[in-house]
Amino acid sequence: MEKRVLKPGAMLAPAPAVMVSCGDMEKSNIITIAWTGIVNSNPPMTYISVRPERHSYEIIKNSGEFVINLTTKNLVFATDYCGVKSGRDIDKFEQMKLTKEKASKVSAPMIAESPINLECRVKDIIHLGSHDMFLAEIVAVNVSESIIDASGGIRFEKCALAAYAHGQYFALGAELGRFGYSVRKKTRGKSRRHPNKK
Repeated sequence: MEKRVLKPGAMLAPAPAVMVSCGDMEKSNIITIAWTGIVNSNPPMTYISVRPERHSYEIIKNSGEFVINLTTKNLVFATDYCGVKSGRDIDKFEQMKLTKEKASKVSAPMIAESPINLECRVKDIIHLGSHDMFLAEIVAVNVSESIIDASGGIRFEKCALAAYAHGQYFALGAELGRFGYSVRKKTRGKSRRHPNKK
């Protein structure tokens, strides 16, 4: 496959376009973040990278808390809006008709319309250049009952989660496999032929 060499850039995709809520139940803001991810499993830790000039930066720095709200196909418009409008000028919860929901461990509100909310406490702030990274521990996870099955598992396919790739939003599609399926032993009695071969 022939490749073209481009200048260095933030080309890792897709990224999770999330709405990060901060502040408290009385005075709050929402910032859209694509630079986020998991950095450790035990304890569960995440990060968000924020430009220091953004309105939410000082709120998160001063409170040491935030909530990552996963976004869905139905929340993409609000996600985009919260990324281009400043909370200095407007109330994004009000403008986008989003509902504040009290979190269990942090003061920052959750977005009720989001199916999964991660409550986070900042452990460190790392200055990187254009952005500062807020390294945080996930202290609670809130999941909508509508996507939990009878065995207690989370049915992510029911969420219609959204992703971001270089300026564009996408809805995640069909499941292609599950972790470890490439090395899992075949069930006895079933054909070992490739599914496309007859």
